[in-house]
Amino acid sequence: MPKIVLTTAINTPIQKCFDIARDIDVHVASTVHTGERAIAGRVSGLIELGETVTWRAKHFGIWQNLTSKITAFDPPYFFADKMVSGAFKSFRHEHYFTGDEKQTIMRDEFIFESPLGLLGKLANWLFLKRYMTNLLVKRNLVIKAEAEKNTIKGL
Repeated sequence: MPKIVLTTAINTPIQKCFDIARDIDVHVASTVHTGERAIAGRVSGLIELGETVTWRAKHFGIWQNLTSKITAFDPPYFFADKMVSGAFKSFRHEHYFTGDEKQTIMRDEFIFESPLGLLGKLANWLFLKRYMTNLLVKRNLVIKAEAEKNTIKGL
């Protein structure tokens, strides 16, 4: 199974970063290029433990629905979501936060399994891991920008 690990330094307190990372509206803003929107479950605001969200987005020219559920939650240090239904065979996205009142290090670990056996493994190698990495990098840049937007340096 492919695993993507990203680390992002964000100049904002850990609680603010944690909340922005689980904000449905920020997620939508970070995936505007895919037309992604929340269509069921928690559709706006801060997602919590046990809640689900169903996303509708266009990837590779095809409209797709994907439902994920928050399966682990330890504010403001960690939360994880797991695919309940969607195009992947499975995925788990773990979000780790370390830091203080000035800076947060946000680490994403995205582990996924493609459907279709060997064909899925070939797709991972040819393009899917790179595509998912780029999607997560864009998302993290939006989280960073939103988190730092109203942060006063040195406070």
